[in-house]
Amino acid sequence: MRMSKWLPVLVLPLLAACSDQRATFEIKGSAHALSLIRVTTFPWDKTAKYSLVAARMPDCMRKHPMPEAALDARVEIFSPGNDAWIIRQNGRMFVTETRTCEGFAKLDKEPEGGLGAPAGIFEMRNGTLVFTAAPKAPVLAPAPEEPPKN
Repeated sequence: MRMSKWLPVLVLPLLAACSDQRATFEIKGSAHALSLIRVTTFPWDKTAKYSLVAARMPDCMRKHPMPEAALDARVEIFSPGNDAWIIRQNGRMFVTETRTCEGFAKLDKEPEGGLGAPAGIFEMRNGTLVFTAAPKAPVLAPAPEEPPKN
């Protein structure tokens, strides 16, 4: 009987060790975004469960499960255009979209047209899941026109 009294206290550290972290890539504000969810159950886990949430509110929002991956897995986001997004997780690639938020598929190889422009990366930094946007390509000023020669 004494042990059953202490069981909740002994189990509490295990429950407190589970982690549910989220980070968001805001495409056009928080209503149009991709969010990554990373869940661990126990402190000794070597992998985490990942999900991607595609949202374009108020029209759509959908959670897509991804394969388990290492705790420090990086998830890269690329933009080929038309509200389509390519997600690369440790070499595995997926495609999703934010027009209807329904589409999500594994890619066997890189698309013929390439991955698209890098949008950013989800990664663990100091124990926290964060999204870091890719640097914007510099906008080149047009070359000055040369004056007409006489």
